[in-house]
Amino acid sequence: MLKLALRNIFRNRFRTAMTLAVIVFGVAGLVLSGGFVRDIFFQLAEALIHSQSGHLQVSRVGYLSQGTRSPGKYLIAAPERLRNQLAALPEVDDVLARVHFSGLLNNGRSDWSIVGEGVEPAKEAKLSSFMRIVAGRQLGEHDALVVVGAGVAKALKLAPGDRVTLVLNTAEGALNSLDLEIIGVFESFSKDFDARAIRIPVRAAQEALGSTGVTALVLSLTRTEDTQMVAASLAASLDSTQLELRTWQQLNDFHEKTVALYNRQFGFVQTIILAMVLLSVANSVNMSVFERTGEFGTMRSLGNRSRQVVRLVLTEVRSSGVLAPYWVSHSGAMLALVISAVGIPMPPPPNANLGYSRGDPHRSGGARDGLVRGAGGHDAGRRAAGVASLAHADRRCAQGERVSGARYAKSGCCQNEYLTSP
Repeated sequence: MLKLALRNIFRNRFRTAMTLAVIVFGVAGLVLSGGFVRDIFFQLAEALIHSQSGHLQVSRVGYLSQGTRSPGKYLIAAPERLRNQLAALPEVDDVLARVHFSGLLNNGRSDWSIVGEGVEPAKEAKLSSFMRIVAGRQLGEHDALVVVGAGVAKALKLAPGDRVTLVLNTAEGALNSLDLEIIGVFESFSKDFDARAIRIPVRAAQEALGSTGVTALVLSLTRTEDTQMVAASLAASLDSTQLELRTWQQLNDFHEKTVALYNRQFGFVQTIILAMVLLSVANSVNMSVFERTGEFGTMRSLGNRSRQVVRLVLTEVRSSGVLAPYWVSHSGAMLALVISAVGIPMPPPPNANLGYSRGDPHRSGGARDGLVRGAGGHDAGRRAAGVASLAHADRRCAQGERVSGARYAKSGCCQNEYLTSP
């Protein structure tokens, strides 16, 4: 049966090639679109992690829900011991201290409400690879320097070299002020963040607040994939009555909603593509079955039963289906590598400043993205080609039953080798 099915497949090489081409190109399109969507999710996550939140943050209980307006009341008093505990995990690349505060920034003409961060400049420069300096330079360790978001600079008409006054409340509620010099203007992934954010050295922030504590400890991991595992490990070791741990997903609600929206949209598009592939295969099978009406009739007249005709058709389909996943996986992986090597520059998403481009080690527009898509292509190709082959088999089976069920079909010259067993 298998030998006869293979002879039938290679006897009609053009039809077989067309059927396989439909499966290969259709499913390769599904593989590439799936990789493209996953890459969007990956880059969105990396942009949020490497411009604002880090992978994990540890803060005092209640800070994220109640302390954003008065962060000085939720300081971690002795952060060094906790920092050493967090840094001891092998998956942790670095631990950064941040001091959050809010206040007013004055340029001598007007005030602007800001949300500030006291940061460790050298460590933040390593973490914040998705934050770029558009004017001036990166923040240093000097106490009288500040970098401001592009939105703040535009609103107050600031440029590097200008001097501003920062007015804020200390941890005890007293009013304090700092005279600062603008050293740089930055753009992060979020326009909303840039419209209100400024950054000063952590020591300057602690001096302004009158405290040696920090608001949060930010964890930078070696791999984003380890986030949940590290979170589970820390949740078991930290005192939950004093400290709370949040992952980057919990800190960035925008990401979860965007992923849900895109999954639904692209899922619908992929369903349409799959339906087109199945219809194309079914059409090819229809043509094959009707062209072989005489052949099936002759087989029936020679004593072959209906189920034997159906088995022959199904064996042909299964044999074709064995070839399809190989070509799908390899063509999908090859196209993914080529596209990833060339790169597809993406414009900034809504309410964002930065698009996705090549060259940054955290951005997957290059070879790493190609490997991610290619790996996905192998598995997705096999699954999708299997679905297409199954639909192919069902249609041919149904057509084969109908045609072979006729007692006598139109006679004709048959080029096939028939089964002669009763």
